[in-house]
Amino acid sequence: MTLPADQPLFAFAGHRLLARGPAAEVVAAVKAATDMGEIVLTFDAVDGRVVDLDLRGDLAAVLARLSSAPEAEKRGPGRPKLGVTAREVTLLPRHWDWLSGQPGGASVALRKLVEGALREAEGPDRARRSKEAAYRFMTAIAGDLPGYEAATRILFAGDGAGFAVAVEGWPEGVRDAVLRMVAGAWGDGAG
Repeated sequence: MTLPADQPLFAFAGHRLLARGPAAEVVAAVKAATDMGEIVLTFDAVDGRVVDLDLRGDLAAVLARLSSAPEAEKRGPGRPKLGVTAREVTLLPRHWDWLSGQPGGASVALRKLVEGALREAEGPDRARRSKEAAYRFMTAIAGDLPGYEAATRILFAGDGAGFAVAVEGWPEGVRDAVLRMVAGAWGDGAG
């Protein structure tokens, strides 16, 4: 897995927060801990997934495997200077008729429809992604902690204040990490 050097990560040795920050910093702490015999779990701080690090070799070799910038995608048909790539859309004839009658044509109308849908779904999508990230993280690291099941139910019920209370007794690093991940889940700013 190619990992950007600035990708935000969390690393835990058991329930103890070992490091938090950009991948380049966290990987150095993980490498040092694993060289000392500790078992470390590393998580993507955005989506809560476990990150599998390639720790072979010395620290310089490990850091060299981190990517410094995203690789440029090959561009096909479309307007490459604008970042537009051609795709296929399947619609019924009545849909194409309606689109062709819109000011600016089908492309403009589709872009407006998609932008509107993106704006409308922004809050619910952010809340869903935050809950899913927190759930993935909790399942991997906190499944054996007291109140895990209750915290999971409260998370998906959307009770920010109740969730904070449910994880209050968890080890500080785990609690802080899950609260950071779930910060966008409540939609109303609660929690």
